[in-house]
Amino acid sequence: MAGYAMDTQKRLHEHISALADGELSDSERELAFAALDTPEGQAAWRAYHLTGDVLRSTPGGALSDDFHARLAARLAAEPAFEAGTALEDRPAAIILP
Repeated sequence: MAGYAMDTQKRLHEHISALADGELSDSERELAFAALDTPEGQAAWRAYHLTGDVLRSTPGGALSDDFHARLAARLAAEPAFEAGTALEDRPAAIILP
């Protein structure tokens, strides 16, 4: 049952991503809009838009003064990759709240 829930969440995130990219078919929009009514769906929407904004931004943009320290702290808190562990076996997490 947990695998089904993870597959459902993954599918919802894919729908939200496709909606943000303008690539979601009409038949799947209702599911994406329903997912956006949840806190997790809203966080995914913000994360996908922020990612797109960053990818489209020009180099040399100003970062906040503590950006490097916050990034270093978040990277230090990430679990180390273990050889032989498939990435699909680890749950994905939204980076931003």
